[in-house]
This record gives sequence, C-alpha cells and structure tokens, in this order.
Amino acid sequence: MTLKTPALTQQLLAWYDRHARDLPWRVPPHERKVGVVPDPYRVWLSEIMLQQTTVAAVKDYFTAFTAKWPKVEMLAEADADDVMKAWAGLGYYSRARNLKACAETVARDHGGRFPDTEEGLRALPGIGPYTAAAIAAIAFDQPAAVVDGNVERVMSRLRLIETPLPAAKPEIRAAMGELTPQERPGDFAQAVMDLGATICTPKRPACALCPWMEPCAARAAGVAETLPRKAAKTAKPTRTGAAFVLRRAGDGAVALRKRPPKGLLGGMAEVPGSEWAVDFDVASAVMQAPVAANWHKRSGSVGHTFTHFHLEVTVFTAELGAGDLPEGWWWSTLDALEGEALPTVMRKVIAHGLG
Repeated sequence: MTLKTPALTQQLLAWYDRHARDLPWRVPPHERKVGVVPDPYRVWLSEIMLQQTTVAAVKDYFTAFTAKWPKVEMLAEADADDVMKAWAGLGYYSRARNLKACAETVARDHGGRFPDTEEGLRALPGIGPYTAAAIAAIAFDQPAAVVDGNVERVMSRLRLIETPLPAAKPEIRAAMGELTPQERPGDFAQAVMDLGATICTPKRPACALCPWMEPCAARAAGVAETLPRKAAKTAKPTRTGAAFVLRRAGDGAVALRKRPPKGLLGGMAEVPGSEWAVDFDVASAVMQAPVAANWHKRSGSVGHTFTHFHLEVTVFTAELGAGDLPEGWWWSTLDALEGEALPTVMRKVIAHGLG
C-alpha cells in the first residue's frame, strides 16, 4: 500500500495526538493546539542532555537543572563548577562546558532569547546540525528535518533505505524532509521520535501497532528488523592506567583534584592518576604516585568504556596524616563525595579503592 506524503504525515500526527510520551520538557500536542508555546530554553537543555544518552537517564537531571536554573540567564550566571557537579554522571562532559558557554552567549548576545532559525542556532556553542534542527522545529515550529537515531531507524524502514550508516544519512534526511509538514513540524518530529522509541524499536518492532504498518516498505519486504544497516565497527583499543586513592587519616576523606579544562572529562574532579595509554606499564605504576606514601595495590581493576576506547585502571590506596596537599587539590569527606563533579569512571575508582 502506498500513501501520498500528506496522508502519511497526517496519519502519524493523529497517532501522536493519542500516544505522545509524557516528558518533562515537552508541551503535549493538545496544549500546543490551544496555543501553549514551548520554552526554547527547556527544549535546548533537553536536546543537549539527550545526546548520546537515554530519556530515562536524563529525566532526573533535567528536573534538577530546571529547578536550580529555571531560566537561561540564571544558568549563564551560575558557577561553572556547580554546573559540572550537576552534570556529573551524564557523561560526554564537553556538553556541559558547551552548555555553560551557550547559556552565556544567549544571555549576553541575544538578550536571553534563543535564535528561531537553524542558521542562528548553529552559531551558538555546542549546537550542531541535529540540535539546531530539533530546537527550530520543536521550539519554534520551523519545518526543519530532525534526524536522530530513532528517526534514522523509522525512515530506513519506511522507505527501505538499505545503504549502511553513516553513508545513508543524506537519504534519510531527504526522506524526513519530504514528510515534514509546514504545519506542526515540531509535533511531527517528536512523533517520529516517539514511534522509533516505542513501536519501531531496534529489536522486535511492534509492526501490528504501527500507524505506518501498511506503507512500510521494509515490513513488506520482511527486512524491517535488519534496518538500518550499519558499517562494520572497528574494535576499540584498550588503554590502561593507574589511579591513586589517597585518604586522610582520621576521617577517611579522599584527595581530589580538577582535570585540565580541555580534553576528555575536562574540568571534572578526579582522584590523582597516571596517563591512560595502550602501552602503560602497570608493573611500574606505583612509581607514578603523586605523593610519597605507603601505597597498596587493590586486587582486580576498574573497567570503563568511552566512545573511542576501553579503559582498565589499576587502583592504589594509601593513607596520609595531617598536612598540606599539592596546590589545586582538596580533601572531600565521604559525605561530600556525592556532590563532587566526579565522572562515572572516577566514582568507580573511588568505590573500588574504598571497598
């Protein structure tokens, strides 16, 4: 069965009106129809948080952020360390640095108002093509083709696009652009995302419940679950390193320091450690200890996977009496550790060191 583009679009919007997910950053379709306008700040914040992260993981962070900084001007004026602490655990920490920079730019150069075009949005720190399209469509109802992972899957199946990703991206974007309507483009973008998240899932898509079941070319060909095709991934290298969990005698506080502002985990807190390298010599790791102490090697190691490599960290522990720490370090009591801007890998390291 073949449906013309307007019919396909209206069919999905009708489904979305009934089945839209209830998300804390979203204006429901029935409210948009009566003139409730999305807050561009909340749309932008949610889109930045959702990059490389799941909805389930983001909800609590979004709620905490908007409670603490309900307006972009307030986030712009916030202390950078407080922002990093609030972001800790979400990963991809360059997003948090760009988040702060973008808020400052919007407050300083745009009077606290986000630009309402893709071009204007892309000029802001940390906003790429996808995020600009998403904000333009969802916040400002601009007919932008919004393509995330869910949209890639839905369009690949609907149009039987068998070109492997990432080479298929132009075809997928063209398919989404063809279907995106002039009216309700924001709702349409969110409808395709919801369809991919709840019905057109990677494994065992619920085709019988899908509003696009009949016109779906991949379902008709019996290959829906095999799409989108993806180019073979190269194996991630494994880097190794050492971490040194130094505790203060008496109260067990842990010594922390801040990572350099640029680069991986930039600006986050960490326990002191060595470099992370493919050829790191674990046998001589204790020679890289940051301070003289009676270091003890913990059994096992801490594993963590980043985008481009896997990490294995050997953990050493020691206790230090009263005295000054190196410049830029500080003691964090066990009660205060939860509120530190520690990335997930460092929380694993500390847990291993204290265990």
